[in-house]
Amino acid sequence: MYQRILIATDGSPLSDQAVESGLSLAALCKASVVVVKVVPLYSRSYLEGGDYTSIDDVKRIEDQWVHSAQQLLNGIVATGEARGVAVKTCVMKSDLVAETLIDVAKEHGADLIIMASHGRKGIKRLLLGSETQHVLTHSTVPVLVLR
Repeated sequence: MYQRILIATDGSPLSDQAVESGLSLAALCKASVVVVKVVPLYSRSYLEGGDYTSIDDVKRIEDQWVHSAQQLLNGIVATGEARGVAVKTCVMKSDLVAETLIDVAKEHGADLIIMASHGRKGIKRLLLGSETQHVLTHSTVPVLVLR
């Protein structure tokens, strides 16, 4: 049915459910998994009154975020391997989460994307947008969304 499943996670409890479901499906289908966490780029502001952050500090902070993300993904690898599922990890630095997920799915030849929806409604959805909605509407790979 599926050969390579991409699972997106942000480490939230809802996202953990998507990981659990994705690993279970992969075990049933004998599919491999690519688990992805997108970490943001450090926002630097040069507005009057803003704190200056050195390039070295920005690199240290971003490296810490990547390290934390990799630790999260390493736990998922261990869980997958215990179920007989081959799991590759991918930590990406980007502020364009949906576009990054779509690109990673193409790059790894995923035939299914599994992700959680955080269920923003009303003004929050209008202002913050929906990464899940963007992936659903722009990906050529089928998407399974867990709520």
